[in-house]
Amino acid sequence: MGISFRKANEHDLDTIVKMLANDPLGSKRERNERRLPDCYKNAFQPISADPNNELIVACQENEIVGVQQITFTPYLTHQGGWRATIEGVRTLSTERGKGIGSELIRYAIQRAKERGCHLIQLTTDKQREEALRFYERLGFEATHEGMKMKL
Repeated sequence: MGISFRKANEHDLDTIVKMLANDPLGSKRERNERRLPDCYKNAFQPISADPNNELIVACQENEIVGVQQITFTPYLTHQGGWRATIEGVRTLSTERGKGIGSELIRYAIQRAKERGCHLIQLTTDKQREEALRFYERLGFEATHEGMKMKL
């Protein structure tokens, strides 16, 4: 497949936001505008400076074809174990169904193991039925009920 992974840089933000906005749910919450709003750069800076956050892009040749954020968090539970959380997994719309999402998740699992995590977790909107089936095929189980509160 020829996929490589690297940490995102600020120049990647336009492409990343375009991918985040390119689905029914993302189109309602992201701002994919000609001039990218400063809120994305303001969020990118602390993410990229934090050694426990990795914003990863998947590349085919020199083109970004996927993205995900992996956050590593220490917990007192599980005897002080670390866990990894995957967020914002997206692939370029023209490349969906070609295994890039699976490669992204396998990469995240590899990074979690390298960091000594005992658990890897993610959330996905219940409306994303295809995403739920995708994650289950990769070995994830819906073991908990997640809850959120918008502030």
